[in-house]
This record gives sequence, structure tokens and C-alpha cells, in this order.
Amino acid sequence: MNDFLFRYRWKLMGIAIGAAIGFGYWYFIGCTSGTCPIQSHWQSSTLYGALIGYILPKNPEKKTENKESKVAEQK
Repeated sequence: MNDFLFRYRWKLMGIAIGAAIGFGYWYFIGCTSGTCPIQSHWQSSTLYGALIGYILPKNPEKKTENKESKVAEQK
């Protein structure tokens, strides 16, 4: 379990922060008429925030390789 939490800590923190921001958006700005599909219910706003929080964070420990280094390794 600890290995899972350690491996996916950035994604899990992104989900938690995104859900909190989604809930805060509903609480402070949300739509009271019920015609706004995302803003009218706290559940949908929180889930959309969590989804965005899952998509956006990148693992800072992963190093990206550029194309030049891959070409140099192949030769």
C-alpha cells in the first residue's frame, strides 16, 4: 500500500487539490438556478475538479529525453 501511495503521490495530490478547488468553485461561484450542468451540483463540480487534478500534474522526477539524445544513442 505504501508503495502505491509513494508511486502515485503526485496524481493523488492532484486529485485531492482538484476536488477541493472544484468544491470551492461550487460553494463560492456555483449556479443556483440548476441550469448549469457542472456548477449546479457539488458532486459534479467536485468530480470535474478531481478529473482536471488527475490530468494536469506531471511527475517532476521523470526526465524527458529530447530527440537528439535518442538519435545519438542509436548510432
